[in-house]
Amino acid sequence: MVKEGIVLGHKISKKGIEVDKAKIEVISKLPHPMTVKGIRSFLGHAGFYLRFIKDFSKISRPMTHILEKNSPFIFSNECIQAFKTLKDKLTEAPILIAPNWDQPFELMCDASDFAVEAVLG
Repeated sequence: MVKEGIVLGHKISKKGIEVDKAKIEVISKLPHPMTVKGIRSFLGHAGFYLRFIKDFSKISRPMTHILEKNSPFIFSNECIQAFKTLKDKLTEAPILIAPNWDQPFELMCDASDFAVEAVLG
């Protein structure tokens, strides 16, 4: 019987679901994007692990702002910080486990002009 394996880019084991370290290692070595295409590519790869990064849309907002129509490409210090934060959060992503349905829990939701988030507590 298989104890763990990679399914759709996620490592599945009896501990839960976690990121595939091989894919994250590649992302952690990336320099910051120099083009709009580079930003789209990075956000696409990082977005695959969206479920592991709390506040992903808030953190990535400086970079997604550059992708808006008629927005000049200025990769500011704010963008560099967002890029580094996302890379750091990817390399230390927590393991997701299924909730214990026998225990009470609450779902907390929040929304703003550019993000929606929910936390299972």
